Parts: sequence; structure tokens; C-alpha cells
Amino acid sequence: MKTRAITGFFFLIIMVGSLLLGDKVFSVFYLLLSTATLFEFYKLIKKAGIRPHIIIGLIAAVLVFGLSALFFYIKFDLKYLLLIIPIVFSVFITELYKKSKIPFGNISYTFVGFIFITIPFIFFHALGFLFNGGDFNWKLPLGFLCMLWANDTGAYLFGVKFGKRKLFERHSPKKSWEGFFGGILTSMLVAYIFSQQFHQLPLLGWLGMAIIISTFGTLGDLVESMLKRSFDTKDSGSLLPGHGGLLDRFDGLLLSAPIVYVYVYLFIN
Repeated sequence: MKTRAITGFFFLIIMVGSLLLGDKVFSVFYLLLSTATLFEFYKLIKKAGIRPHIIIGLIAAVLVFGLSALFFYIKFDLKYLLLIIPIVFSVFITELYKKSKIPFGNISYTFVGFIFITIPFIFFHALGFLFNGGDFNWKLPLGFLCMLWANDTGAYLFGVKFGKRKLFERHSPKKSWEGFFGGILTSMLVAYIFSQQFHQLPLLGWLGMAIIISTFGTLGDLVESMLKRSFDTKDSGSLLPGHGGLLDRFDGLLLSAPIVYVYVYLFIN
């Protein structure tokens, strides 16, 4: 517990610091974080005998995230994103030279990692540039993370105290409906606090964001649990002592970030 608390404290400082130190630090940090998380995903599935195209996948992820982030600084023609096409198709060609019994399994998991991890991080990064005509604003990403953490904390505390009805026992035996709704309430409380301090969104907008984060954050957690169970592993990695790996820490972001971005974008407009 002590190790978990110390890791959590420094993790919190780093995450908040990445937001408050400016747009360039924010962009570079999440480029590195998303790439490291994708690499962890590829290492995890290798335990099951699958051989994804790690180098190609990482290059494609860095290119797409980097160009997407660069667009907020230099308004270039998005046609440059077409550069990813030859990289994508190189996966099929490279597989021809590998001796594998499941060639299309290797190809598929290469793309799954990119879609499941890199794309959500791109949407989360884009949340920081939704306001002020595309200028960086740390308040929305910070609100997102605080509501996500509040949901995790509330779900745990309510689940331990009141949890009786299993939410999805097949994939996560400890999760309960009581914990799920407790997480939503805790996240909505944080949303209310943010609505009083930051007025980029009205109260209703912040509360809607909290509900989306709690709902899809929980689903993301369940999907990651399904992934780990399919490979018979407890943690996605060991980078964060007491917490597991990066996937274990950001599973709630993976499904919720794209949905939140669409919601806020439509809400603002």
C-alpha cells in the first residue's frame, strides 16, 4: 500500500505538471506516453505467441500523433497524414518474410494496438486545443483526468462499502453496480466544482462530461480486463510499482476520450 501511494503521488505530480507547463510540454509528454503505452500493449500480446510488427506500429503511431499535434501549432494541409498509408501496407509485405502460423493475427494485433491506444490519446490531446480558437487550454484535460480519477476512487470506495450486485463478473469479479453509480456521483461532484471555477462549459456540460467519463471509463476498464484475461495475466506491465503498467492506469481513458471529444465539440458548437 505504501509503494502504491508513493507511486500514485509522483504519478499525479507528473500528470498535472504535463498540463501546467505549457502546450509544447503537453504535446511531447502525451506523444511519449501514448507510444510507451502502445509498446507495452505489444509486449503484452507477445506473451501469447503473437508477433506484432512493433517497429512499424510505433513509427505509424508517432507519425500520426505527431502530425495531429503539429497541426495545432502549424496549420498545414492534412494531406500529409497520407504518409501513413505506405507504412500501414508495409505490415502486410513484411509479414510475407516472417515464418508464422498466424500471419493475419500478427497483422491484426498491430492495427488493434494502434486503434485501441494511439487514437484515443490523440483525441485526449486534442481536448487541450478545443477552446480559444485552437489555443492551448489545460482546464478541459485537467477536468477530464480529475473526473476519471474521481470515478475510479468513488467506484472503489462505494464498491467496498455497499457492493453486492456484480457489474460484469465474467471480466471483473470485484466491480459492482453500487460502485459504478458511486463512481458517477463522485465524478459529477468534481464536475460541479470545475463548473464553479472554470466557465468554458456550463454546469450541464461538465455534468454530461462526467457521466460519459464514468460510463465509458468503466467500459474501458472492462475491455482491458478482458484483454488481460485472454492472455492470462494480472497486470499489463510493471512500470508503475503498486499500480501495474501504463495500460492499467489509462484503460479508462481509451474509450472515454474519443466520446468526450465528440460530445464537447458538438456542445461548444
